[in-house]
Amino acid sequence: MRRTILLFCVIYLLISTQACTDPKGQKQEPVFKQLPDIQEIKPERPAKIKLKRDAKDDHSWEISGDDVDEIIRVDKKLRKDLKTD
Repeated sequence: MRRTILLFCVIYLLISTQACTDPKGQKQEPVFKQLPDIQEIKPERPAKIKLKRDAKDDHSWEISGDDVDEIIRVDKKLRKDLKTD
């Protein structure tokens, strides 16, 4: 009886081991796909502001950056904060 159970266990292990191996015997390399959306993303640089004040306490500034909407938003905020038109 023990030999029969042992024989079934050995056969089960051999079958399960055979099922886990590649039948062709070739190792497959993992494939990594590069997403084109990720490659095109550039880090956003903040707008650069050069704030100037003259002897009469008048303010002026130069804003540079890549995003026009951000430049306009920063300009409006500066005008509001400095109360300059």
